[in-house]
Amino acid sequence: MSLDALFDHIDGEGAIPPLARWQPALSGDMDLLIRADGVWLHDGEPIRRPRLVRLLSTILRREADGDHYLVTPVEKWRIRVEDRPFLVVDADASSETDAPTPVWHMLTNVGDRVALGGEHRLVLSETPRGEPVPEVAIRFGLAARLNRNVYYRLIARAEQRSQSGGIALGLTSGGVWQSLGWLDEAMP
Repeated sequence: MSLDALFDHIDGEGAIPPLARWQPALSGDMDLLIRADGVWLHDGEPIRRPRLVRLLSTILRREADGDHYLVTPVEKWRIRVEDRPFLVVDADASSETDAPTPVWHMLTNVGDRVALGGEHRLVLSETPRGEPVPEVAIRFGLAARLNRNVYYRLIARAEQRSQSGGIALGLTSGGVWQSLGWLDEAMP
């Protein structure tokens, strides 16, 4: 598939290609690294074109082996990811008529937007530095880590709940509790 054809997939609404249907054999390893800070490097150099990063993000998936792959109908290239491939760079809450509480929407550094709820939940996981920071599932096994500014904004709006021997901090989005962390050392 040519880059022009792939660019056509992200025009307009930024539609994601049908990666689940594409099952090519492994072509090899590509010298592409997504750093924990969201910078994409190819051959050690940052990719400076946001549209190219978006394009590549639309053909990225994480498979059951835990590795990340760029996939087209005829090629599959393994790449390296330091932490999570995406970062949540913005968040906003909106009232939706069928939701009992406001719904928080997360926007990633590559343009994906997901609503927190039953399908997309905040989950605490450790960063490469061992810090528990929330992430949210985006698509095809891929997740986005909350950027520090978004994390602090959500903490400012958070509620406290007694859970599992500790005090959980989080918020409710669309009627579903979303965990942001713990206030004391008694984590489950």
